[in-house]
Amino acid sequence: MVTVSELMTKKLVTVPAGTSAADAARVMNERHVGSVFIEQNDRVVGIVTESDIVRKVVGENRPVHFVPVESIMSSPVISLDERRSITEAADLMQHHHTRHLGVLKSGAIVGVLSVRDLLQPVSVDEF
Repeated sequence: MVTVSELMTKKLVTVPAGTSAADAARVMNERHVGSVFIEQNDRVVGIVTESDIVRKVVGENRPVHFVPVESIMSSPVISLDERRSITEAADLMQHHHTRHLGVLKSGAIVGVLSVRDLLQPVSVDEF
């Protein structure tokens, strides 16, 4: 069984609450990621994706430099334990209509699993 920890991205990219959507997009571009976690008081309170910025800011003609990430973030972050199978992760993504999941270890978010991660080549036998 292939587990979430085998495919997840371990580099956790965060921005503080109050960051503008423009700055969050800049961080995503610089770090080559499709999402950032939002931190407030030293804890993750949400997630913002490229799609959130496109649909909720640009698509609604809102001023990208003045929209704070917490107004467009998904919260709480849909998450699952790193030891769960990738099929469980895919089911959770489908159920919640999301493309990104927080990955938990001992209750703390330690990584992110995206739908792109699930497309990594794995043999059929490992499912």
